[in-house]
Amino acid sequence: MSTQEQLNYYRIAEAISYLQENFKTQPDLDEVAKKVNLSPFHFQRLFTEWAGVSPKKFLQYLSLSYAKNILRDQQLTLFDVAFETGLSGTGRLHDLFVNIEGMTPGEFKNGGADLAINYEYFPTPFGNLLVASTSKGICYMTFADDENNAFDELKQQFSQAKFNRHKDNIQEAALPIFNQNWNEAAEVKLHLKGTAFQLKVWETLLKIPKGNFTTYGTIAKAIGNPNASRAVGSAIGDNPIAFLIPCHRVIQSSGNFGQYHWGQVRKSMLLGWEAAQIANAI
Repeated sequence: MSTQEQLNYYRIAEAISYLQENFKTQPDLDEVAKKVNLSPFHFQRLFTEWAGVSPKKFLQYLSLSYAKNILRDQQLTLFDVAFETGLSGTGRLHDLFVNIEGMTPGEFKNGGADLAINYEYFPTPFGNLLVASTSKGICYMTFADDENNAFDELKQQFSQAKFNRHKDNIQEAALPIFNQNWNEAAEVKLHLKGTAFQLKVWETLLKIPKGNFTTYGTIAKAIGNPNASRAVGSAIGDNPIAFLIPCHRVIQSSGNFGQYHWGQVRKSMLLGWEAAQIANAI
C-alpha cells in the first residue's frame, strides 16, 4: 500500500469512527469532510470508493441499525425512536425504514403481527418445495428437504405473522415454472422484504435469461457498484425466493459454480436442466 493509500485509509477510518460516534446529530457531508481535512467533493468520492456506499447512505445504515434495536423496546413510541435516533420526526423514520429495510417502522416493530401468510409444500423435480404467500404475492420459497426446518426458517423471517397451511392461487401460479413448457407459467407476483440494495440485486437476478448464467462481478456492475461483489454475494445468499429469483444462475468468475443456499448438487442440477430445456427447444 502506497503512502497516499495509507493516508486515505486512515482518513476514511477516522470518518467512519466520527459517524459512529455522532450519528445522533446527523452530521452532514461538509461537517464530516472538514473533520478529515478534505473538500466535500473529494471526501464523497473517496469514502464511496473505500466503503462501497456514500457517507449519507452509511449514516442511514447506522441510524437504521440503532432505530431497529430500540424499536424492540415495546414501551417506546415511533416519535421516541425518531428523537433518540436524531431524526427530525416520524416521517424521516418512516422513509428511512421503507427505503432501506423495505418495510415501515410499525411493520418492523410488530414483526409482521398483522400479516396473514398461507404456506404449502409442493413436489418438484428438484425436491420438496415450501411456498408461502400473502395477499400481495409470494413472500418466501425454499427447497424443503426437512419440512420442519423449512417452516422454522419461514417463521424466523416473519416472527409475529399468522400462518395457515393452505394452498392458494398465488402459490399455484408459480409452479408451472418447473414444467418443460415455461410458457404455461402465469405472471407471478412477489411480496419481498429486504433492503434497497438487496431488492436491486434480486431485481437484476430476474433479468438473467433461463439457461444462462452470470457472475457476481457482472451483477455488481449492472447495479452501478462494480466494487460491491462481496455485498452482492451476501444479498444473493439472502435471497428468500428459490428458483423464481434465479440466484442459481450466478457463478464465480473462475467458472466454478460456487456456493448455493440449497446445496451445490441442486444448483448443478438446476443449471443442467435449464440448459437441456433450452437445447431441446431449438
